[in-house]
Amino acid sequence: MVGKAEGVEPFVLSHATVVVGDKKGTVYHDTSVVIGADGKIEKVAPTAQTEVPAGYHNLDASGKVVTPGLINGHVHLMSDGSPLDPKMLTPENKIRLAKALRSPVGRPLLYERAKKNALTLLHSGVTTFRSQGDIWYADVAVRNHVNSGHLLGPHILASGPLLATVGGHGAPLIALECADVDAARTNAEQNLDHGADVIKIAATGGVVDSQKLGEAGLPQMSVDQMKAICDVVHAAGKIVSAHAQSPEGVKNALEAGVDTIEHGAPLDDEMIDLYLHNPRSLRGFSAVEPTLSAALPLSEIEQSVTGITDVQLQNTKHVGAGMIKGAKQAHEAGIPVGVGTDSAMTFDTQYGTWREMQLFVDYLGMSKTEAFYDGTLGEAEILGIADHTGSVTEGKQADLIVLDKNPLEDLHTLDDPELVIVSGQPVWHPEVTRLPEVDAILRQTFGF
Repeated sequence: MVGKAEGVEPFVLSHATVVVGDKKGTVYHDTSVVIGADGKIEKVAPTAQTEVPAGYHNLDASGKVVTPGLINGHVHLMSDGSPLDPKMLTPENKIRLAKALRSPVGRPLLYERAKKNALTLLHSGVTTFRSQGDIWYADVAVRNHVNSGHLLGPHILASGPLLATVGGHGAPLIALECADVDAARTNAEQNLDHGADVIKIAATGGVVDSQKLGEAGLPQMSVDQMKAICDVVHAAGKIVSAHAQSPEGVKNALEAGVDTIEHGAPLDDEMIDLYLHNPRSLRGFSAVEPTLSAALPLSEIEQSVTGITDVQLQNTKHVGAGMIKGAKQAHEAGIPVGVGTDSAMTFDTQYGTWREMQLFVDYLGMSKTEAFYDGTLGEAEILGIADHTGSVTEGKQADLIVLDKNPLEDLHTLDDPELVIVSGQPVWHPEVTRLPEVDAILRQTFGF
């Protein structure tokens, strides 16, 4: 990960309660976190045993809780979570919209929208995220401005457009179309040449642009195409994710060697084994990100409110039930489960990462400690960045949030961080522009 810490003024957070972010739920009381000029954590120790170094500011964090910043593994930057218009997602309208937004006039608008949503994520406590399919390379452009120091933003693992079959899920609006194995390989290389950190595949059809019953989850990308993509991307030392919403689609993607399954489906013993021991994946295992924040609002909120079509409603009810069942099975089997919200989808805000953790508790039976781990250090391990971030640990980047309460006791406290720190740089008084109507409907439906 590229740092942004030049010119950081070193400081100490003293007298804090520190939630480390590990699996055990380790908590330190009356503790100081020393943050150096390089933006890294120099020391985590009892305040009584910690001297404030010369030239360091001392911030008294008495009564406050310091935790790792959140990590969201599945983000889209093209929208804010307001209801999407199903009419805009027909094949004909996607072609028109893609042409307009990729034009010289459209691209600056895409960048500004992507930047706004990236900053909303940061101010909500997300210090790292992975984009999972955006229009052209707007996410790459925002990441470049962050990494160059021109914009104080979160760490971004940018995907660029996802890779789909001709007319497949997301195509052509947020996807490059792959007619065959050679095209799949070429498009993967193009994304890498444009600076993508990660690559995403549409292994199956999806809900939001489905036009027929059963289209969501129907296999689209062939195993050979996905293998070609994985070979190219893994050779560059980077990970591949796959949108997959059926057992056949998940199995095909795992056999091809993808590193993370987005959404998921019910599992059998063969699939569980492939997750845990995947010889074609980059690191020998694969993980799942259930994205309950995207599926549950569409299935649980009245159709008259969401605005989705009858086809989309039936498709989301079918694949959503499978996603929940598969995620429960994965958790019980010890498969890594990551926090990815699929933000930008209908009723799926950019500031709602904590909600995915609460849904893990409510629908998957996780403890709050397990859910918090999955959205911090656990997600960092899935993304291969745990050496740099994900926990309050000496030597890691100071990617932190300061809260009023311990999230291991009440995840809702993550909805309103008092301070966000990314690579040692404070974001004072973080604020997000909320969607009051969306928030009210989510509270009414899910109780938060």
